[in-house]
Amino acid sequence: MKKNLRHLALVMSVYNKSDVHPSTFILIGIPGLEAAHMWISIPFCVVYILALVGNCSLLFIIKTDSSLHEPMYLFLCMLAVADLVVCTTAVPKLLSLFWFHDGEIPFEACLTQVFLIHSCSTMESGFFLAMAFDRYVAICNPLRHSAILTHTVTGKIGLAVVLRGLALLSPHPFLLSWLPYCKTNIISHTYCEFMALIKIACAETRIRRAYSLIVAFLTGGVDFILIICSYVLILNTVFHLPSKDARLKTLGTCGSHVCVILVSYTPAFFSFLTHRFGHKVTPKVHIFVANIYLLVPPMVNPIIYGVRTKNIRNRFLKVFRF
Repeated sequence: MKKNLRHLALVMSVYNKSDVHPSTFILIGIPGLEAAHMWISIPFCVVYILALVGNCSLLFIIKTDSSLHEPMYLFLCMLAVADLVVCTTAVPKLLSLFWFHDGEIPFEACLTQVFLIHSCSTMESGFFLAMAFDRYVAICNPLRHSAILTHTVTGKIGLAVVLRGLALLSPHPFLLSWLPYCKTNIISHTYCEFMALIKIACAETRIRRAYSLIVAFLTGGVDFILIICSYVLILNTVFHLPSKDARLKTLGTCGSHVCVILVSYTPAFFSFLTHRFGHKVTPKVHIFVANIYLLVPPMVNPIIYGVRTKNIRNRFLKVFRF
């Protein structure tokens, strides 16, 4: 008996903590499409460069043009910063994986990537809601728009959105760091994602999954419901306008915002639902859509506002002509 206990103690002393908390994870990219990684990286790289150029140009134009210092465009600046953080957190490592087969990522860096991607994605949803509130006030109560949405109020709304994202998503890295990863350290994804890490943990994760689900509903779900409510009120006001031209002109001010919401929420909801309920969806489809969610909205958002907003479009053309 004593001999067995001594042997057990020896085994426990030799057991390395790195078996439970690996020092690194290995990203493998898109399963089933490894041979095409080099070709896939080309459009991903182009989209990333366009996202960087577009959002940085948008920030520069709005900052230097005082006529654009309105709540809608200030919220758009906040959205552009969040977009830049999200895609820059994931894409450089993704390109390193595709180009140099460098899938190794340190444990702490992986948790940091999870926090930045999920928290900034939550902030993006909050900025969409803030922009919807701006459209609601501008259309349903236009005479008080400047009195209600002052620069101070706009700043407080932006700060509230940022703090909400930080507060609700900051537990995610800790919830993941407390899990044992004794099965494998290989992540079947192009970047570190909360559910991707949950799947390789060798412990009960029901509470963590429930927390992630609740946070997703309290942020993206509630934001989307409130955005729908704001547009119901906006449409009610528009349909009571006297002329068809007035209705079309008023709805035109919401066009950019609606396009951006559709581009962002569609892949986000698909990714969220397939992770939890779409067991028949192949991993490569889910991972490809997850990458589209990170890359396409940051590229498309400045293009939509640049094309549909006359002041931004003219300023953009003037800068590039110079």
